[in-house]
Amino acid sequence: MSTSSPTPAIEVRGLRKSFGTLDVLKGIDCQVAHGEVVCVIGPSGSGKSTLLRCVNRLEDPTGGQVFVGGVEVTDPDVDIDAVRRRIGMVFQQFNLFPHLTVTENLTLPQRRVMGVDRARAQAVARSNLERVGLSDKAEVYPSQLSGGQQQRVAIARALVMQPDVMLFDEPTSALDPELVGDVLAVIRELVCDGMTMMVVTHEMSFARELADRVIFMDDGVIVEQGDPEHVIGAPRHERTRSFLARLLRPVKATVSR
Repeated sequence: MSTSSPTPAIEVRGLRKSFGTLDVLKGIDCQVAHGEVVCVIGPSGSGKSTLLRCVNRLEDPTGGQVFVGGVEVTDPDVDIDAVRRRIGMVFQQFNLFPHLTVTENLTLPQRRVMGVDRARAQAVARSNLERVGLSDKAEVYPSQLSGGQQQRVAIARALVMQPDVMLFDEPTSALDPELVGDVLAVIRELVCDGMTMMVVTHEMSFARELADRVIFMDDGVIVEQGDPEHVIGAPRHERTRSFLARLLRPVKATVSR
């Protein structure tokens, strides 16, 4: 649940991003309050992932401004490494180092980026592995884990940096359906802890249950936004209704004879 603060956790003003002649973001304006959970939904190619990548400057915007905790991320003179330490990012793919154990994947960023000593880094790693329910996997390698377990390690790796905000880019899209629930349960716990989040997702039940606000994007613009019951349950715009109808349409089973 969001808390009142004069400075938003994330503020996006007139954000534009083009790849050559392709305009992916066409002037995005949005805010995320401290403690707020915002789910971003929309069809493939609508600009959702690009929006997240611009927030932490994995992509350089073509125009507009992005602020995180009042600091302009898009300022050419900003210390982008210092800003990124405040932003946790979890991707569709897990991006774990395959040659490192789970613990080493969690201690490396602490030691390299934050200068934490080995003992402290290992203690923080253990604490966050316990947080995501993987204390017993500390010394195994990523290849020995299921996809859902790897994604939970990726979440723990983001958490060891003690971020102010978390960005999730379709964190369950690469998982088999039976593994989705464990990852969503971890994110649900973070929501209960008051973590500020932007979550790009196609899990409508998750968005409806936990989001304070839902943003629907299509063709590089925000078509509508509001509380989940209105955007998902009773959308005002035809584009939103059409998207949800396609997404929620039951798949008919085919029987070969």
